[in-house]
Amino acid sequence: MDPKQDNFVPSSLISARAKRQVTLIMMVVIGLYLWSSIQTESFITDFFAGIPDMSRMVQDLFPPNLSFTSQVWPKLTETIHMAIIATTIAVILCIPMSLLAASNVNTNKISYQISRFFLNILRTIPDIILAVIFVGIFGIGVFPGILALIIFSLGILSKLISETIEAIDRHPMEAITASGGNKLQVIWYSVVPQVLPQFTSFGLYVFEINIRASVVLGLVGAGGVGQLLNQQINFFNYKNAMMLILIVFIIVIIIDYVSTKIREAIV
Repeated sequence: MDPKQDNFVPSSLISARAKRQVTLIMMVVIGLYLWSSIQTESFITDFFAGIPDMSRMVQDLFPPNLSFTSQVWPKLTETIHMAIIATTIAVILCIPMSLLAASNVNTNKISYQISRFFLNILRTIPDIILAVIFVGIFGIGVFPGILALIIFSLGILSKLISETIEAIDRHPMEAITASGGNKLQVIWYSVVPQVLPQFTSFGLYVFEINIRASVVLGLVGAGGVGQLLNQQINFFNYKNAMMLILIVFIIVIIIDYVSTKIREAIV
């Protein structure tokens, strides 16, 4: 054995090739960043230039108008109702969609591919675009927001649950099938017991998302507390807007905490 090899001590834990690759990647990222900044005329210096305006906005927002609280609760309740309705309908509709989009349950290649393609379309369209479309069709109000949240939630839930179904243990399904069980019995006695905890957890998770999303949808006229927030900002009632934001912030934190604890207990 060559004594030079025995005494060899590497100068670095990272190879020269890896260093070159990392350097090249960093140069590409920095180049794309600079190119995008030039094209959009957006630079980090713009942030510092806007600090005086930010301080003026903060002064306009504080202190919040506590007397405005009584006007927030009805719209906040409306927002929660929107999330409940949308989540409930989406949970029901996602059951057949998830089964059709799971390859271990739906063995028909054609219907499986069609289902996956349909779910991809649902997840491609942003919820706010759906809200704008439905507001244009049905007018300003809660109903367009609910429709947008249903489609938005259906895409998320169906994708998550179908992937959960595909990851379950296949042995119970094969055993029920071998004993003469039909497709419905396979689903009820094999699929449902294995995915029920995750199904409940995902439903609660989507409810949390819908609470936050419904606030944003209200900004385009889709009802809820977001519509009231948009109104106050347009009228330059920044102290009212700040009070509304604080209430929504507290409510969302409470809902997220309770939902997280329930999901932890179930899973």
